Amino acid sequence: MDERTEPAVALCPSAELVEKGIAHVFEVLHFREPARAFVLRFDGRLVAYLNRCLHVPTEMDWQYGEFLDSGKEFILCSTHGAAYEPQTGRCAGGPCGRGKLTAMDVEERGGQVYWYPSRDTRPAFAD
Repeated sequence: MDERTEPAVALCPSAELVEKGIAHVFEVLHFREPARAFVLRFDGRLVAYLNRCLHVPTEMDWQYGEFLDSGKEFILCSTHGAAYEPQTGRCAGGPCGRGKLTAMDVEERGGQVYWYPSRDTRPAFAD
């Protein structure tokens, strides 16, 4: 990730994110447009992305906060089945081409999950 220049935004307690479980979804402004992002625990670490499929810019969760396929191996777009590798966000199959999801910079410390906004993706409650 880029050098952190923005203060961290507290998202949720660490205990809320169970391994390969329900993601924590949060509101952002991506290029000043309202959007959602999500953070989930996968293979013992946090991964976070903009909730926007590369194929068609639509939200991907099956139900609110549910992003993983039935085998809990891939982030799967519920609309057209594009599959993404959770560790990298890269397209693993389906209509997402050779791209990857927009990553969010998150960290876990002191029992809390934090997100670091970027130049392009800001807190929805800012400005």
